[in-house]
Amino acid sequence: MNIISEKNHNDVQHSELGKKTPYPQIYDATHLYPIARAPKRLEIGINPDALPFVGFDCWNHYEVSWLNEKGKPIVAMAEIVYDCNSPFIVESKSLKLYFNSFNQSCFRSEATVAKTIRHDLETRLKSTVNVIVHPLNSNQLPFMKPTFEGYCLDTLDIDCKTYSTDPVFLYTENNWVKETLYSDLLKSNCLVTHQPDWGSVQIQYEGNKINPEGLLRYIISYRNHNEFHEQCIERIFQDIWKHCAPEKLSVYARYTRRGGLDINPYRSSHAVEFQHLNFRLPRQ
Repeated sequence: MNIISEKNHNDVQHSELGKKTPYPQIYDATHLYPIARAPKRLEIGINPDALPFVGFDCWNHYEVSWLNEKGKPIVAMAEIVYDCNSPFIVESKSLKLYFNSFNQSCFRSEATVAKTIRHDLETRLKSTVNVIVHPLNSNQLPFMKPTFEGYCLDTLDIDCKTYSTDPVFLYTENNWVKETLYSDLLKSNCLVTHQPDWGSVQIQYEGNKINPEGLLRYIISYRNHNEFHEQCIERIFQDIWKHCAPEKLSVYARYTRRGGLDINPYRSSHAVEFQHLNFRLPRQ
């Protein structure tokens, strides 16, 4: 089995992202492409060896299929979660190509498929990966929520002129609060293809009150920004942590799917439990 050389892990240009690629017809784990987290974290001002947050990346794949031992197609959904301390993330197109390689391949059971996915991802990401393959009649599928909990910033009637990230909008008022805010107006672009990534973001914090108009302008300023989902959320966390200095902070984004996959990064200044945090918003 080919393993991509370590020297290429920092260079997304070596991946298949943004290139015309034939879809694989048989199972092939070599499509999985890991990208090192450290270089982007250093660019954002985060020490990779002393992260200011804990958290996870949660992926849901709604187009999982394979053949059983009699050649009959099986369809399911997969839930994939790995810690933000993993040294690598998986590039999204490579994950889509990888999953597509299951479509004409025979597997004994859902458990075998889940074990295979877990092994392949842990090999590439150098980290523990939790994988659940859900049959479509499972009562464990992510449930639908109408919105994030909290106050919706999108109701604020503000003027907007800045569409490139600018933390100058982040400032606090001398009023200690504990609150939950969210916005459905998060939009950024893929680092390589510049295709739009649409998401909703929830910000929970305790500290001096963050000016809500400024926070919404800051979120909107990502509109023309080119960065991967995970990197955008870490940038948002770092900017709020640095410029607003809350005592506690959590940033959770749920992005719309592309190619059957959605990505949902969560970063928090304090320990969190994943249980019940994976749900679906209307656009998902």
